[in-house]
Amino acid sequence: MTPALAEAAIRARMSPLSSESLPLRQCVGATLREELHAERDNPPFDRVAMDGIAVSSEALRRGQTHFNIQATQAAGAPALRLESGDNAIEVMTGAILPLASDCVIPVEQYQVSAGRASLHDKVTAKPYHNVHRRGADGGAGARVLAAGTWLRPPEIAVAASTGMARLQVSRQPSFMILSTGDELIEPGEPILEHQVRRSNAYALIAALRARGFARIGNEHVLDDEPMMLERLALHLITHEVLILSGGVSMGKFDLVPKVLAKLGVQQVFHKVAQRPGKPMWFGIGPRGQAVFGLPGNPVSTLVCLLRYVIPAVAAAMQNLPTPPEILALAAPVSFDFPLTYFLPVAVEHDGWGTPWAQPRPTNGSGDFVSLTGTDGFVELPPGPPPIRRDM
Repeated sequence: MTPALAEAAIRARMSPLSSESLPLRQCVGATLREELHAERDNPPFDRVAMDGIAVSSEALRRGQTHFNIQATQAAGAPALRLESGDNAIEVMTGAILPLASDCVIPVEQYQVSAGRASLHDKVTAKPYHNVHRRGADGGAGARVLAAGTWLRPPEIAVAASTGMARLQVSRQPSFMILSTGDELIEPGEPILEHQVRRSNAYALIAALRARGFARIGNEHVLDDEPMMLERLALHLITHEVLILSGGVSMGKFDLVPKVLAKLGVQQVFHKVAQRPGKPMWFGIGPRGQAVFGLPGNPVSTLVCLLRYVIPAVAAAMQNLPTPPEILALAAPVSFDFPLTYFLPVAVEHDGWGTPWAQPRPTNGSGDFVSLTGTDGFVELPPGPPPIRRDM
């Protein structure tokens, strides 16, 4: 099972998530499930682009350099009309362009004394200079957001401009993160020499929240089969996506696959030809619940979450597909194992602004400290041929 086949197998079994209507202010991080169209032309009128005076460009062409200040056009006020070419109307950024005027002289290019504006030397302006023309960014009825768009702050602003107070978006799934293992101790609790801190769950929660997910449960389950059966049975009823960390390898106490089978979770695959994260497990519960069994080593856990879990849930939410980003390596890499290699990298930019993936290999899948300062992973084809900087 290659990573590409594993990804395809997961997506083929994920159930599409339903949609819900939410107030606009609650939609950041959500996936849009309807198309949005412009309510009006954008901009809806000839809009003043900077503070200054609105005048007739024809008067400037004739050589006029002094104008009587007729009035002030504020943003949000109905359009005034320029009474003659000898006059100017003070205008504010965002205001509608006064009628009979067709250009704006910025405040830095004139001075006002006794109600009269005098232009500095060599000031000229063509028609609609410093004016954002009506409809320049799109006409009324044009599609501005497609269904499947991930709603970030810019998209929220666009949605607000269409006049929509509520949006139809994908409903977020409910996640349950379960760490398995007798050796795990919560941060803040006393710890013995043979124990380790329960850190994977906090990395998983942080990664999901960074992607905008909010409905996230969290529990620690011991390597005890009756206890595991009880807790997993409950969470399969109450949650749609289960993410287990640990207990999926080949050890005597790796009970997760056995317990899930007893609970009616159908195994789709177990193990992927990759490093780190080879023991990954995926299955589907009796009611279509997605169950991801991630290896317990922290680097493996994060790799599998980012490579499989988050993209699969995004697809179930009907996000528009995002093509993988291609980066050049900043240094050669070699490895001997015939598996797809997920290599941690830090993205650096050279003097021309070109991004390079600087390898940051770890000392194994348990070396989570080496992940600090990295930006993600690159996916390299199976070894052993070296991966050169110029490939």
